Amino acid sequence: MEYLRRHRWAVLLALALVAALGLYLLWKPAPTAPPPISAIVVYTPTAPPTPPPTATPTPAPIVVYVSGAVLRPGVYALPGGARVADALEAAGGALPEADLVLVNLARRLHDEEQIHIPRQGEATPVLPSLPGPPASSPGGNTGKVNLNTATLAELDSLPGIGPGYAQRIIDYRESHGPFSSIEEIQNVPGIGPATFARIKDLIAAP
Repeated sequence: MEYLRRHRWAVLLALALVAALGLYLLWKPAPTAPPPISAIVVYTPTAPPTPPPTATPTPAPIVVYVSGAVLRPGVYALPGGARVADALEAAGGALPEADLVLVNLARRLHDEEQIHIPRQGEATPVLPSLPGPPASSPGGNTGKVNLNTATLAELDSLPGIGPGYAQRIIDYRESHGPFSSIEEIQNVPGIGPATFARIKDLIAAP
């Protein structure tokens, strides 16, 4: 007992600590479970739908007659949009005596057309690009292209005159009036003496 009296403060302090520890353990909040982790959604971008390819219409085939200085003159079926050069190749190519300078190899062909490849020294006949009679001038020059009445297709049939120059001729006569002579065609932009020399025997004007 003497020991307890001497150390009663130490004993009381120990009891107080034990009591405080017990209260702490009694009232300590229970650990809570962590909130559940939401599922991770992976976003994968999708490409926009590819539109179906648009079908390009195929031009209808055409039939032309190739004559003159070619290896195999005759009638040939060619794909739509073919050029004079394609018709020449189908006919086996030009002969050595052919004068290709007088032929517009880049001109687009029309169905039922005749393509004549002249020989050197031969005047190129006027062949309409589309079926129909050739143009004639009031002076009775049948077989020549009348610059004042010819259509774009008829002007296009002239050697060295494509659709672009044919349209320029039409525009010129509409803005300046009828041609007074065939030499006046040299006033059309792009048509010079060299082109005029090719077509002077094939055209007419009052």
